[in-house]
Amino acid sequence: MSTLRQWLYGLALLGALAGLLYTQHLRLALADAATNAAQEQTARKDAAIGVLTSSLSTERQAQASLRNTQALLRQSLTDRQLQIKELKRENQELRLWADQQLPAAARSLRRRPALSGAASYRDWLSSSRALQPAGGGAQQ
Repeated sequence: MSTLRQWLYGLALLGALAGLLYTQHLRLALADAATNAAQEQTARKDAAIGVLTSSLSTERQAQASLRNTQALLRQSLTDRQLQIKELKRENQELRLWADQQLPAAARSLRRRPALSGAASYRDWLSSSRALQPAGGGAQQ
């Protein structure tokens, strides 16, 4: 009976070892799946970072271009303002014309309430009346 018992213990030990090996195999398979999922997620995030970096670079270039355009426009405005001052200094008729008040129709175009955003500007535009012709021309 001793031999039979040894065989049974050996089989039980072999079964326990097989169970441990199978459990370890399952753990490794699960770890591999988790690693693959993490690598795929990292790849997706890397791709998103690449797209965002490219977009940021494009936005920065556009902003730099707009700043350059703004600087050119400011310089142009300054030049024109200086030219107008010089012309006023040189030409008495132009100075008298420039010092006159604008007609009432033109002054009304420059009047507007304090606006606090796009919605209030849109509301103001839609509620304002159309400019009537100064000469009382043909009515449509």
